[in-house]
Amino acid sequence: MNVRRSKNLSLLIAVIFVLSALLTACAGATPSPAPEAAQPSAVAAQPTEAAATEPAATEAVTATEPAATATEPAATATAEVIKLKVGVSPVPHAEILKYVQDNLAAKAGLDLEIVEFSDYVQPNLALADGQLDANYFQHVPYLNDFNKEHNLEIVPVAAVHIEPLGIYSKKIKALSEVAEGAVVAIPNDATNGGRALNLLAANALITLKEGVGTAATVNDITDNPKKLDIKELEAAQLPRSLEDTTISVINGNYAIEAGLTPAKDALALEAGENNPYANILAVVKGHEKDPGIVKLAELLTSAEVKKFIEDQYQGSVLPAF
Repeated sequence: MNVRRSKNLSLLIAVIFVLSALLTACAGATPSPAPEAAQPSAVAAQPTEAAATEPAATEAVTATEPAATATEPAATATAEVIKLKVGVSPVPHAEILKYVQDNLAAKAGLDLEIVEFSDYVQPNLALADGQLDANYFQHVPYLNDFNKEHNLEIVPVAAVHIEPLGIYSKKIKALSEVAEGAVVAIPNDATNGGRALNLLAANALITLKEGVGTAATVNDITDNPKKLDIKELEAAQLPRSLEDTTISVINGNYAIEAGLTPAKDALALEAGENNPYANILAVVKGHEKDPGIVKLAELLTSAEVKKFIEDQYQGSVLPAF
């Protein structure tokens, strides 16, 4: 009996020992890698934060790009505006160019400055000196003569209009009334002087040497049946000369400026057809193809300008295109 109890006690102790060992083993098996598992989360968080900042940076860059782009058209528009300083006679040249300035220039990218001259010399000298980009007041025969006399290289770009030279008077109503010894005033510059003599010859008041053409001078008069007293005056003075002459041959621009209407007031007018005296846009040689000059020439020979000339001057100034 005592032996059995002793065996049972030993067995119980063994069981307790085994259970105790198992419990100890279980307690010691507490997992410790958990902190290590947290590390990937931290690592994973880093790309997330970087990724979160990248779009913001991208958005910031993108946001600035349109602003930079938005300034580009303004800069381009500024670059496209071409400033031109153009010398002109007051009438009709300044009026025609003012029409272009007010109605056509801005759309074509031109900014025009109009400078008026009251004579036929300064506009070419100012152009040659670089004070002007172009001028618009003369015809080709006058320009050729001026270039030769002053050793300049100014060239025509576009023919714009014709101002028919006219014979005017405050004393008579018809050329048949011109008396013997009558005083006649003509322009004193070579080309317009020759032009005036040809107009007098075309109206049977004088006869010129055959073939002399527009180069005619008073020395080329071969017949002066009424013994006309021909006075050569500066073109701008001719309208005022009407107080002292029987007839004066006056350039169209000066006639209009003086309040005369060539189509109505002239006793005789040059024909517009095949007229070599078209007034031109002119520049110093080498600038004919400058973008601003090309644009201005296009505007001055546009349908809009043609209509303006026809409506404004009613035949006293004729389009040359």
